[in-house]
Amino acid sequence: MTDLLTHQQYLALADELTLPARAFINGEFVDAVDGGTMPSINPANGKVLADIAACNHKDVDIAVANAKAVFERGDWAALHPSDRKKTILKFAQLIEENATELAVMETLEAGKPIHECVKTDLPETVHCLQWHGEATDKLYQQLSPSGDDKLGMIVREPLGVVGCVLPWNFPLMMAAWKLGPALACGNSVIIKPAESTSMTTLRLAQLALEAGIPAGVFNVLPGLGPDVGEPLGLHPDVEIVAFTGSTTTGKRFLEYSAQSNLKRIVLECGGKSPSVVLNDAENLDSVAENIVAAALWNMGQNCTANSRIIIHKDLKVELTGKIIEKMADWQTGDPLDPQFMLGAIINRGQYDKILTYIETGINEGATLLMGGAPIKLGDGLFIAPTLFDKVTPEMTIAVEEIFGPVFCLLEAESDEHALELANQSCYGLQASLYTANVKKAHLYARKLQAGTVSVNCFSEGDISTPFGGFKQSGFGGRDNSLQAHDQYSEVKTVWLDLAD
Repeated sequence: MTDLLTHQQYLALADELTLPARAFINGEFVDAVDGGTMPSINPANGKVLADIAACNHKDVDIAVANAKAVFERGDWAALHPSDRKKTILKFAQLIEENATELAVMETLEAGKPIHECVKTDLPETVHCLQWHGEATDKLYQQLSPSGDDKLGMIVREPLGVVGCVLPWNFPLMMAAWKLGPALACGNSVIIKPAESTSMTTLRLAQLALEAGIPAGVFNVLPGLGPDVGEPLGLHPDVEIVAFTGSTTTGKRFLEYSAQSNLKRIVLECGGKSPSVVLNDAENLDSVAENIVAAALWNMGQNCTANSRIIIHKDLKVELTGKIIEKMADWQTGDPLDPQFMLGAIINRGQYDKILTYIETGINEGATLLMGGAPIKLGDGLFIAPTLFDKVTPEMTIAVEEIFGPVFCLLEAESDEHALELANQSCYGLQASLYTANVKKAHLYARKLQAGTVSVNCFSEGDISTPFGGFKQSGFGGRDNSLQAHDQYSEVKTVWLDLAD
């Protein structure tokens, strides 16, 4: 699954693809009720790939009604856990069998490098579903310590209809992060993919049906946020909304919950993640390699992108030179060409926003070391990897999430100052820490205000570790790990009196 083809082979596959464009409700591809569509545009060349169904509140009502009906019938929710497991594993197998098609589709729509889609996104998507599928029949209920004449059973039940609102930066992986635990628990799921990246999620729904997941259990409603996301957030029969995206939008779902049925809300939101390099950090070549990968992966369109590089003053000059050297390995070009590590920016709005941030950094006095300009490749949306130096903590590019291939260097007077700078943010999703001292590694990792702290590397953990944020980076739960199952299930106490 992870063997790369040639550029020409990927171009040929792209020409042969059948691109899904209609909503998927109750096991069928259907047009939006009002017949609306929206264009899916390839950001690498500006061409329209397909006109995608643009759903609205009417489609939401239909999907929720079907999802609730199949849940109450028990077609999926009442299956024995081992049967749900087998079906989810079959679903994962079908994704693996169609991995090349899905990778090309995601590259076309998202502008992601095919190298990344093939080597990372598809394997992680498959592994996520396999892992949660395997967990389905291995999670035990509990008994309370209630004595011999009482029996307190603590059981978990599926919630019902789950709404998932996805971002555009990792369409397949984020779908799997939500689908895996939600389906394993027995829920019905309605996904609203990002309007820029709907096609791979639609294809997943088709494969899920083929795997044996009953019609109505997995539905996909493409559309704009106000037309689909908001109605899901306000719908009285949706029991939870799991959202990954901007903090601003995430806060709206808390309002929708308050205005409707107090549905559960789980948010994974924005970030301004730091790399913190202490004065005793070793192997600076490896440190630089990790820093550049953390900043530029997926063109910096990543919530955990390490866009603030905080370096102890004693290492600043040497490490800066090595960072610049490592940036040369990250070349930008046609996303379907596997030689390129960087592809296109997702859409014109994001492209213009990134360039505005670069201009702001220059105007506020930061020193531009690398990049800082568009790359002209036909009608595509490409921006050169951009590195700023002489950045101070109050500068816009050090405070706000840019979501592009832009990162900045900040100098720390001491290790304690580096920690202070790292925590000087309203976000707290991820942080990377570099030190050769095991005591500092433990102490500083605990003091860094982030949901995930990686030491001497850049990492988000793996499927077995919970992922989510502190402060304005997260709310209400975690993706990944067995903890993810908690948010898609309800805890019930069953109390039995055994006394005569």
